[in-house]
Amino acid sequence: MAVSRRAFLLGASALLAGCQTNHSKDKANYAAQTTEPYPLPAMSLEKIKPELRRTEVDYPTSQAAGTVVVDTPARRLYYVLGGGRAIRYAVSVGREGLELRGNAHVGRKAEWPTWTPTANMIRREPAKYGPLAGGMPGGPNNPLGARAMYLYRGGNDIHFRIHGTNQPQSIGYAMSSGCIRMLNHDVIDLYSRVSVGDKVVVLQA
Repeated sequence: MAVSRRAFLLGASALLAGCQTNHSKDKANYAAQTTEPYPLPAMSLEKIKPELRRTEVDYPTSQAAGTVVVDTPARRLYYVLGGGRAIRYAVSVGREGLELRGNAHVGRKAEWPTWTPTANMIRREPAKYGPLAGGMPGGPNNPLGARAMYLYRGGNDIHFRIHGTNQPQSIGYAMSSGCIRMLNHDVIDLYSRVSVGDKVVVLQA
């Protein structure tokens, strides 16, 4: 069936408007964070593939609103909004053999957190992590980035975190020591939505 020139132009205009709207949202999502203790510059959208950018998506699930779902194989994290919708974030997950398994809940939260390598990390790579056994203060060089949500199970810290990163190039890959990494701009957004006690569901292949 032939498509009229008018219908074609209307469709093209709607598509262009949608693209401009998405671009505007992306620019706002990754704009400079000037009120932070360690201000974050705007992220260049050229350095964030479209599929890795934060966005609201359709997400039918039986999980309640406020649940965090980590889809490990897809390297995506969803914050369930309810009504079949969620905020989708790209993440980096643990290398093979170091993945987070099972469900948990957010036991505590911290802004620009101190980072201390776990005993297992020090044991695996003593030369790299041994000197940091006393902890590293929060800041732009800290591997936990701008925010951290500490995961607990049965009232105990399981030493896995959802956190920011100073290695944005790792997002979308399985490169971490087991924790869930997010872009600093994204983890700040998630942190503002999540409360202590919220459920975290981890999906494996």
